[in-house]
Amino acid sequence: MFAGPLPGFDPAAAPDDPSELFLEWFTDALRDRVPEPHAMTVASADERGAPSARVLIMKDFTPRGWWFATTTTSRKGRELAVNPAVALLFHWGPQGRQVRVRGTAELAGPDLCAADYLARPLESRVAGLHGRQSDPLTDPAEVDREADRGRQRLERDPGLVPADWGLYVVSPAEVEFWQADPDRRHTRLRYSRAGHEGAWERGLLWP
Repeated sequence: MFAGPLPGFDPAAAPDDPSELFLEWFTDALRDRVPEPHAMTVASADERGAPSARVLIMKDFTPRGWWFATTTTSRKGRELAVNPAVALLFHWGPQGRQVRVRGTAELAGPDLCAADYLARPLESRVAGLHGRQSDPLTDPAEVDREADRGRQRLERDPGLVPADWGLYVVSPAEVEFWQADPDRRHTRLRYSRAGHEGAWERGLLWP
């Protein structure tokens, strides 16, 4: 059961481009004060196809796609280097809505990566400086010691940008908009295209 009333969704009135519909739904989530509307699950896979997933923050959304940041040496960074196929999931529970994206992640150029890092709050830059994300940890106190060393480095050099900081954009090949229904007659509208520059086709899916 859903806690409250759900918004309507008429797929026949949806725009031809899924980016327009995503912006509409994201704006609705902001208006309705959905908690953390910019949080998204990012699923990647290694060279064998073994998947892993985690929740990240959408840094931006542009005509190119969805943007997020991480170190290129992290598990997800290493996976994206060998297998750029990626899936995203936005879940806006109070509205009974999901947006599912399948596409390809591309690492941005050095200037954009540096700009993203330098625009972050201090503790975010400290956390991104050690370059050891996903490595085994034997002594939890080492995290604090490494953070102290990182702050000192940034105090000495405020313009410091780690070489492994990466900003990624996900260019979509498929986007699905999922609207829940109290009677489980959910509405699912899928946009798909061949490649990242082709024309979008759309159609409904069985719930």
